[in-house]
Amino acid sequence: MGVLTDGFGAGALASSPAEKKAAARAIHDHIEPGTRKAGEWADDETGAALKAFGARDGDGWATSGALRKAHGTWGAQVKNLMDRLGAEKDSLRSTNTVLTGADLAVGSELRRTSALDRY
Repeated sequence: MGVLTDGFGAGALASSPAEKKAAARAIHDHIEPGTRKAGEWADDETGAALKAFGARDGDGWATSGALRKAHGTWGAQVKNLMDRLGAEKDSLRSTNTVLTGADLAVGSELRRTSALDRY
């Protein structure tokens, strides 16, 4: 059973093991590769712009320094996003195991031997 939103905030909530597996597969097969490709495209385009604004016969354009700084920030943001996608994928894949283990632990704690069991 999933929860749908109007496009703002959280997306669909995968709650069954099959939905979680499908969500992890979507991250692996589509979202991560697409994000990586977009990051590389922007990296290539920014690199070309840096080269165009760079020093040829002196200091280069003032824009070059700001662009270089923005390029570094962009690279860090792409890395953080890729790391987060990987963590989310791993969490989706391990949630069922974690929840099953927690259920078993709680169940064993709830069913301790009672003094009334002897009668």
